Amino acid sequence: MKKKPEEKNPEKENKNLNEAEAPETAEEAAEAQPEETPENPLEKKLEEATAALSEAKDKYLRMAAEYDNYRKRSARERDAVYSDAVAQAVLTLLPVLDNLERAAAQPTADEAYAKGVEMTLSQFYTCLSKLGVKEIEAQGAQFDPNLHNAAMHVEQEGCDDNTVVEVFEKGFTMGDKVIRHAIVKVAN
Repeated sequence: MKKKPEEKNPEKENKNLNEAEAPETAEEAAEAQPEETPENPLEKKLEEATAALSEAKDKYLRMAAEYDNYRKRSARERDAVYSDAVAQAVLTLLPVLDNLERAAAQPTADEAYAKGVEMTLSQFYTCLSKLGVKEIEAQGAQFDPNLHNAAMHVEQEGCDDNTVVEVFEKGFTMGDKVIRHAIVKVAN
């Protein structure tokens, strides 16, 4: 018997070719497939850098705001300390002013003495004004418990209720701060 030459079957050849190209192991199969990553590594690094930059910017803005608040608070405290120190010094000197006013109000035969007391009193008021200290106008004004301290209440005809009729001791302010309340007599 003679061997018949085998006919070539195209389907079988294609199958054999496909089998030859097909990977034999799972590792080869994994290597054969192109890597599919959800993101490009450069894009991932860019996103991370953007997030870090955003976080750093946020920290910087917060720190800048905190520093600005600290600077403003320090300036207010420094101004308050100065204001309180001046007010305390003026409060200590006000009894001297009261005595100078009493001395100026006393009659004297010595003109030079009277003039000297008046000049000293005037200089004292000039110094107070340079420090921003002002006298509280009380005589004839409406009683204000924020500015006045009522030592007496009297019934007086011809005066409105709560009107200051006499000032026993002058009061002083420095800006919005009362250094010493005026001690007054109030009509009911």
